[in-house]
Amino acid sequence: MANSKDWKKQAALAGKIIFLNGTSSSGKTTLIRGLQEALEEPFLEMGLDKFIYMLPKRYHNPPLWDDILGKADVAGAFGHQLVYAMHHAILNMAKSGMNILADHVLVEPAWIEDCAKLFCDQDAYLIGLRCELAILEQRESDRQDRTLGQARKQYDKIHAHGIYDFQVDTGKYQPKETVKQLIDYLRWSPKPYAFRALNQAN
Repeated sequence: MANSKDWKKQAALAGKIIFLNGTSSSGKTTLIRGLQEALEEPFLEMGLDKFIYMLPKRYHNPPLWDDILGKADVAGAFGHQLVYAMHHAILNMAKSGMNILADHVLVEPAWIEDCAKLFCDQDAYLIGLRCELAILEQRESDRQDRTLGQARKQYDKIHAHGIYDFQVDTGKYQPKETVKQLIDYLRWSPKPYAFRALNQAN
């Protein structure tokens, strides 16, 4: 069993961060579950949904959702505060040696800028989840646990920054295949570059 010196030494090594960016119903949660099962090292889930559901349940639905967190494609004041706090929490956990899987919905240019600044020098990958709008809308309708219209409102904004380390098509491929594609990329890829490139562009 590892002693205190072992875990302190491990904690001094920064962990890996994998950001999955995609619209509502693009398959981020499904991909995270598959990655957690398939990756050899343990990865913590620290995405946007996790932070939102730390709030009292009364904030999860209108009108408080709209008043505090904003609409599907525009964040409210508290939404910005929550997301910035999430970014710093992820960074600090990774600096403590934890590997992180994080789902995100990068509809705000300010969020992209913040991530680029914070993670440009970290072992942090930005992964894009692509999916045709018709498939996203069908998933929204089938699931019945999402606000209809979210995916359409987010669709033209979510990938506007244009730079990723890697992208997967969650409409074309089944979850197991997208997990395999991403793991293969991580296994053979060079160091991440997307956040560095985005930071240099700002």
